[in-house]
Amino acid sequence: MFENLSDKLQRSFKTLRGQGTITDENIAEAMREIRVALLESDVNLTVVNTLVEQIRTKAMGTQVTTALSPSEQIVKIVHDELVALLGKDVAKFKTASQPPSVILMAGLQGSGKTTTSGKLAAWLKKGGHRPMLVSVDVYRPAAREQLAIVAKSTGTNLYEGKLNEGEANTDAVLRLAKEAKRDAANFGCDILIVDTAGRLGIDATLMDEMAQLKKLLNPSEILFVADAMTGQDAVNSAKAFNDLLTITGAVLTKMDGDSRGGAALSIRQITGAPIKFLGTGEKPDAFEPFHPDRIVSRIMGMGDIATLLERAEEKLDKGKAEQFAKKALSGQGFSLEDFREQLRQIKKMGSMKSILKMLPSVGPFAGIAQAAENVDESQFSRVEAIINSMTNKERQNADLLNGSRRKRIAAGSGTSVQEVNNLLRQYSQMSKMFKTMGSGGGMKAQQRMMSQMQGRQKFGR
Repeated sequence: MFENLSDKLQRSFKTLRGQGTITDENIAEAMREIRVALLESDVNLTVVNTLVEQIRTKAMGTQVTTALSPSEQIVKIVHDELVALLGKDVAKFKTASQPPSVILMAGLQGSGKTTTSGKLAAWLKKGGHRPMLVSVDVYRPAAREQLAIVAKSTGTNLYEGKLNEGEANTDAVLRLAKEAKRDAANFGCDILIVDTAGRLGIDATLMDEMAQLKKLLNPSEILFVADAMTGQDAVNSAKAFNDLLTITGAVLTKMDGDSRGGAALSIRQITGAPIKFLGTGEKPDAFEPFHPDRIVSRIMGMGDIATLLERAEEKLDKGKAEQFAKKALSGQGFSLEDFREQLRQIKKMGSMKSILKMLPSVGPFAGIAQAAENVDESQFSRVEAIINSMTNKERQNADLLNGSRRKRIAAGSGTSVQEVNNLLRQYSQMSKMFKTMGSGGGMKAQQRMMSQMQGRQKFGR
């Protein structure tokens, strides 16, 4: 979601490249471009003015050191100010002294509250908690049904409760919440996640209901769920909820979409509440704590290797990875069966596009961002379909794949013979490369490649 802002900031930094000193003139030009970059990325105007002024104040009069060029010094100042804006540390998660701790989910209709409630429950379960979910949205039966489906998919306890005929809506909301808290305590659940009703806009009934829920439940956390793609509307809604409820944190959803990033940079400054979690996809595990420093690294084009490594540690089978590496680097090489298994392992980490976007996009890796945009995810499915259409013997020994067998595989996988040939050609090249590396012959090639990369980085090619 930060590619737009990242690209614009990178262009603004170019105005200082090649400058020997930081002057009033070149800093003024850079500040104008940074300001435009932030505004075009839907950052709140007040936040933009404050941020730009802080960057300008720190940059003016800065002496160019032997270690950093003017552009590098500005990059560092912008980086530090963005981290300060978003909060330097990962926000702590509060719990009550007497369980169950109540988490009240707030937000407008369509922001993703119900899905986020389920994702939060799954995340808490991984941390050793025993959460329970309850929907107090008595206005839309589908909302309660959706939460029941989400709870089942994540194996989370759910308090369903019953609606009484003729009962006033607000009375039903408060009764369900009270019963759910009692039920959570009886079943030994240490956290109760309350999925509340939303509206298409802020209205008095909604806010009054939220205020009554807060008074009744005394929640440890009030999390405002915001659709990151709505930009300034999300910021305005966050302010309205915060003015009434004093939210303890925000969750930004649809971070894998086409949003411009402004909401992430604005909500903390406007409300004073930290962003605590990010929703990064549709699956229950597409949910992660908000790390300000990592997000800023993404914005600055420095990638997010820490999150990528954490995801790999969590999703990948270390034993299978080591076994593949050992086999691939040996004289024996690896089979198409092994290749298919590695594709499946990589898919567990998410889309190839999301993986590439966590890599740096500056210096020798400047083409990574563009490569990510051009990734055809369906190609991986076609490759797996081709390998699935082979017999076990063919997967173990690619030399068996003559012309007639390739035609059969193409027909069985719904692909063309050319696609089958391309896969086998790539497999052959990869197999040879691994064997060369395993025999030690790849060391000089690696050294040459590293030398070329360093040369390009030094001279900005």
